[in-house]
Amino acid sequence: MYKNKLFSESIAQPTKQAFRVLAAIGLSVALTGCGQLGQLLSNPQVSDADNNQVIFVGDSIFALSGGIQDILEEKAGETFRRYTVSGAQLNGGFLAPSIPEQYATAYADNPNITTMVGDAGGNDILIPAIFIDPNNCKTRNSRADLSDRCKAFIDDLYVDGVDFLNSIADDGVQNGVLLGYYYTKNGLFWLASMKQAVDYGNMILQRACDNSTLDCAFVDPRSTIENSDILFDGIHPNASGSAKLAELIWPKLQPLL
Repeated sequence: MYKNKLFSESIAQPTKQAFRVLAAIGLSVALTGCGQLGQLLSNPQVSDADNNQVIFVGDSIFALSGGIQDILEEKAGETFRRYTVSGAQLNGGFLAPSIPEQYATAYADNPNITTMVGDAGGNDILIPAIFIDPNNCKTRNSRADLSDRCKAFIDDLYVDGVDFLNSIADDGVQNGVLLGYYYTKNGLFWLASMKQAVDYGNMILQRACDNSTLDCAFVDPRSTIENSDILFDGIHPNASGSAKLAELIWPKLQPLL
């Protein structure tokens, strides 16, 4: 009887640990918007708006609450088309429609697009880092150097970014407003160690914006967004964070309307 109890406990302990791991993975999938949940955890797509020449594409920084777009539309006094989806990546669309796929949908709906607003590349770096960090994009402390492997991975995203921005310029899009990323924090996920990756990623995103044929303005939120502006997951902006991001975007967007 005693041996059976020990045997049962020895089975139960790994099972509990496995359940915790699976639960954490499931929750991270939900919060990053992977799979079908990407659509469910996104503000509704808007394919016909007051101003159809302005489109929003991007990931859950925009899509989860829609708060950034709401504020910008209030400032502008008109609505814009929205195609952002939680979990979207710049390269690859098996988790959610990629940024280029979002743009392709917008173009198919109405090709008369003059301005694109959005973000790109964040999930390409973040989603692998949350799970097993295969690209070594986390650092041990705030002073540690980012790995060469992570830099090489982000450098590849530069090529994808420039190609995308050039392609939409070829379609006749005149302007782009590209939002960079702020520092994630330790919350539901342990993400304060992404600081160097965010720094390097923003440098590469700005370079892509500057070197593309699109008239592209880069918005850097790192000095503006604080931990108190981020939800408990450590990733997404809360109401104050969305308001701050909208305030950063507005001076770039307003002259284009």
